[in-house]
Amino acid sequence: MIRLTGAVFLMALLAGCGVDGEPVRPTVNGGVTISNSGIYPSASIGLGRGPVSVRVGL
Repeated sequence: MIRLTGAVFLMALLAGCGVDGEPVRPTVNGGVTISNSGIYPSASIGLGRGPVSVRVGL
């Protein structure tokens, strides 16, 4: 699992810096959910190019 995560991170880094062509802008989303049982933060970051997208969420 650590190798897979590292590989995805490396591909996102290479795509983000423009090694394979024009740089791709990352998308970032964040939010907070408040309910009776507590407060739950959420965040995600992703890259997309054509039909392929990679997204990591917390």
